[in-house]
Order: sequence, then structure tokens, then C-alpha cells
Amino acid sequence: MPCKLCQIKPVIRIPNSPRKVCKKCFLEYFEKKVRRTIRVNKLIGKKDVIAVGLSGGKDSLSCLDLLCKIIPDRKRLFAIAIDEGIHGYRAITLKDAKKFCKENNVKLKIFSYKKEFNHTLDEIINILKVNPCMVCGVFRRYLLNKKARELGATKLATGHNLDDECQSIMMNQFKGNIGLSAKLGPKTGIVAHQKFIERIKPLYFMTEKEVRAYAFLKGFQVNFTECPNSKDTFRNYVYVILNSLEERNPGTKHSIVQSFLEILPLLKERYKEKAITSCKQCSEPSAKEICRACEFVNVLKKSA
Repeated sequence: MPCKLCQIKPVIRIPNSPRKVCKKCFLEYFEKKVRRTIRVNKLIGKKDVIAVGLSGGKDSLSCLDLLCKIIPDRKRLFAIAIDEGIHGYRAITLKDAKKFCKENNVKLKIFSYKKEFNHTLDEIINILKVNPCMVCGVFRRYLLNKKARELGATKLATGHNLDDECQSIMMNQFKGNIGLSAKLGPKTGIVAHQKFIERIKPLYFMTEKEVRAYAFLKGFQVNFTECPNSKDTFRNYVYVILNSLEERNPGTKHSIVQSFLEILPLLKERYKEKAITSCKQCSEPSAKEICRACEFVNVLKKSA
């Protein structure tokens, strides 16, 4: 059955809808929905300078591609990539990131764990014997915030999609980390800090399937394989559960996120008094005297 709007052969069905659309209509639908997310949630102001956390994967490239259209002024848009030092993985995605930025005249800055923390992620895992995603997440957030601020950004955009948010919501629920859920949403964080760059998620309401389709239809030369460290994580376990629920009951992920957004204002109000201070060691924003990144760095120094 052809696309109802242009009578061309459809390529994808819109999630939670019987509507099937062609390539042109899908790309228009995707862009329109992202623009609406940005407008309704007031993610980007006229004077904002946006740094995009770019991994070279489908999500971050799709996010950057759309922001290139929304913010044509390249003085207000640039990308930051973090090279964690994951053998056989990150070098491939960084190649895709560099190619995209060169073709679209986007300034790209690359920072590495090796240079900033004296160790690659592979080395850190062997030394600390910890969950790779936990330590990697701490260091990535630390560097993205610090470098985005130093480069003059007022907002940091990430490629997190609806599936990512749904996973985070359920992980916090399962572990009783309700305070962490208060930091979620299209705009992250609870209270402001002069050194904290507000993070925004333009793809917040787009499913992983939609983002994958967008990247494919746009012809992005991306590596669709997942990080080798993500296989045996709690997030991956929740990912499998949610996909199973979604298959049996289409719309489950949307329902979880929409229900969460209804209580999010209450959560932010409940936890807004939790102060953000500055780390005594590095002066970056922290909820404790010493931030998590510095805690890991101190352990690595002792283990050297």
C-alpha cells in the first residue's frame, strides 16, 4: 500500500500508528518531531552556543545533522568527541564523526582519556576491575561538560533517544535511585551551577528504531555495532526486557516515558535543595567534596 501523502512505496511504519510512509515523508516527519521537541521544551535559545557530544554513532550523527539545519550559523554549533581508548571500536566511529564534520563544515574537537587521565578505558578496566560503563560514564560526562564550557558552549546536546531514557527510568526505579531520575528529562539537571553546562536531548521522543531508520535513509556511513563493554551490563539487561515488553505490547516505551514526564516536575521540586558544590581537587561541579572522576583518578594514581 503506497504512502497516503505522496503515493510512493512506503519504507517504514510510524511507531504506535498504522501509518506507513515513504522515505521523503519519514524524513520530514522525523525532523518535524525533533523541531517540536526543541520548541515545546525550550531546548535552544536564539543566543545559545551548542556543543554536540559526538560519538560517530547513529544517534549523535542524527542529532548533529538536524541541528546543522536548525542552527545554520556554524559559530553557534560545534562537536566534541571523546576517545575513551576502546580497542577495535572507538577509532572506527571517530572516523565516521570526522567525515561527517568535514562534509558539513562543523568544527570538531577530540579529547582522550589517555591524555586527560593518563590511561585508556581498556587500561582503566584492567587496573580498577570495575564495571566499564560506570567508570566510562563518569569520565565522559566530566570531559564533555568541562570541554564544552571551556570552548564557550551554553548548552550540550546529546543523541539520547526515547529508548535510552526509558532504560534510565527503569534502571533507577529497579535500584531505588529516584534522586537520579529527577535529573532526567529533555533538559537534564535539577539546580543550576556556573560551571555546569545544561544538557539537552533533541531526540528525546524518537525511538531507537526511528533514529536507526533516519541514519540509514540519510546514508550516514556509521558503524551500527554496539560498544563491546555494553554486553553484560544492567542497562543491556533492561534493554532486553523493555524490547520484549514492547514487542508484546506496542507503545510500552512511550507510555513509560510519558508517565514519567507527568511526575518529573514533582521529582525536581523534591530534590532541588540538594546543593551542587565544587570539587576541592579539580573545581568541577560535584555533589560531594571530591567528584567521582577525581575519586577514580586518585585510585589510578595509587595503583600505578
